[in-house]
Amino acid sequence: MRNYKKSQEIAFTSEMLRQLQLIQLEILVELDRICAKHNITYSIDGGTLLGAVRHKGFIPWDDDIDVIMLRDEYEKFFEVCKTELDRNSFFLQEHRTDPFYRVGYTRIRRKNTVYVRAGQEHMKHKTGVLIDIFILDNTPNSYLLKNIHRALCFCFRKTLWSASGKIVSKNFMVRGLYAVLSLLPANFAFGGFDTLAKISNKKQTYLVKHYAMTYPTPKVNGFGTPANLMNDFTRLEFEGSMFMAVADYEQYLKLLYGDYMTLPPPEKQKPHIHLSAFEPVKEEAAID
Repeated sequence: MRNYKKSQEIAFTSEMLRQLQLIQLEILVELDRICAKHNITYSIDGGTLLGAVRHKGFIPWDDDIDVIMLRDEYEKFFEVCKTELDRNSFFLQEHRTDPFYRVGYTRIRRKNTVYVRAGQEHMKHKTGVLIDIFILDNTPNSYLLKNIHRALCFCFRKTLWSASGKIVSKNFMVRGLYAVLSLLPANFAFGGFDTLAKISNKKQTYLVKHYAMTYPTPKVNGFGTPANLMNDFTRLEFEGSMFMAVADYEQYLKLLYGDYMTLPPPEKQKPHIHLSAFEPVKEEAAID
């Protein structure tokens, strides 16, 4: 049982950051092993993709690993993980595997680690060092339907976030709104996302996106990523190993960051994570 205080936040040192990165790399290696064995396509994403292109590894101050998969590829991955994933070390977390999970995207957790985000100490879902998997679904082609689709995604996303938002939001009124919204069951939002995906995926569309994220996914007019960027893949070096990435990663990164080879100013070269507890792998520990 976790017993962390809301206000508790640890000072994240460079040594801890590197420990975190290496555990995340271990998870990515496991994901790639499974995908390679079963011919499942994926791409490293966001800062992970940028790190591979610009640094051939982690951006020095980056604190997470992101992966994207098209819906059909993810569902294959989900099924093979039932037998292929090393369950002594890893846990595939989404609403079908963790009844307390209120996040709209999938995570793979490293068991026997401690990793708790500040302000989420009260949440009952399983914890541990993680990487994120974002699932891409089609978005409508019609401008009107795009806007309706985006509004629905916003509502479902806020429903899931409400359990944390009622604690961490700085504004009293906003915390109150989230407190009311948190009374809705998480399955209301997950069911909404699934319904939108099933409807939108019935035919090919110009754009794809992850419904539970507003960023950092590249956006065309705010609605998604060109679907053709997910047609071809290559492999890029990341921390001494080769991982799958979209073949036209230059165009993808331009959509995402603009001038992606230029480093941000020094004041922005720091981790963005806020943790109340972190411990690397302990052989005799157990994920809670």
